[in-house]
Amino acid sequence: MTTDRTTDRTTDRTADRTADRTTDPMTAANAAATTVLITGASAGLGAAFARGFAAKGCDLVLVARDKDRLDAVAAELAREYGTASEVLPADLLDPADCAAVAARLADPARPVDILVNNAGFGLPAPFPYSPVEDEERMLDLLVKVPLRLTHALLPGLRARRRGAVLNVSSVAGLLPTGTYGAAKAWITAFSESLRVDMAPYGVRVLAVVPGFTRTEFQARAGMDVSALRDAVWLEPEAVVAQALKDLALRRPVSITGRRYRAYALAARHLPRTFVARKMARKRRPPAGADM
Repeated sequence: MTTDRTTDRTTDRTADRTADRTTDPMTAANAAATTVLITGASAGLGAAFARGFAAKGCDLVLVARDKDRLDAVAAELAREYGTASEVLPADLLDPADCAAVAARLADPARPVDILVNNAGFGLPAPFPYSPVEDEERMLDLLVKVPLRLTHALLPGLRARRRGAVLNVSSVAGLLPTGTYGAAKAWITAFSESLRVDMAPYGVRVLAVVPGFTRTEFQARAGMDVSALRDAVWLEPEAVVAQALKDLALRRPVSITGRRYRAYALAARHLPRTFVARKMARKRRPPAGADM
């Protein structure tokens, strides 16, 4: 009986590996037939994801508000990699534009295999010093939009029994760091839960959890990061390379660099009062704010 069970386990593992090669959209055999839709694709991590997937031979759908910048990214990818890129300008906080992107994801005639929910922004002042309308817009873009776009794509992925969703979160979501961190905590938890639910269908879900990354994000958010040491900064290409590696390995969460992996481990296991007092980045009210 032991021999039979061993044989069964070996057969199961062989079948799993065969299934992986058949359904994994990032194998060399399948990448050329893979279409990836990336939000926030005009700069920063979004553009780095576009380059990373283009280098693997994928076709791309590039989504962002700025059509001129999207066109420039598409032209660069065509020159460097021969990539076919569809440019889809959209303000994801506009209901009609968001619906158009959702419709593109759900279109069975032009199937999308991988979704990268990357679009986002931060606010310069901690809650409650930013206008509540700005807080609501940020929450919509970081939570509601990925929820809706993922919901649009999943029926097709389940039916085809292949594909992936990558949700860009942040190490801020591991710490008590205001409303931005709270939204990123949601996207990480959403990703980990969805990964379990989609596993029987061959669909992968990955939470990408970067630390401070050299993009336009900080400047656009009006964040003063001048005191941060060079050692804490990540390059977008390194974050993407780690994410694609972790996607292939079916990991639930992707964290780049030993520093941030240690940081995440400490944030998860140390007492929350210690984490809040010693690890979270201090959030100060703007000058002149009424305390």
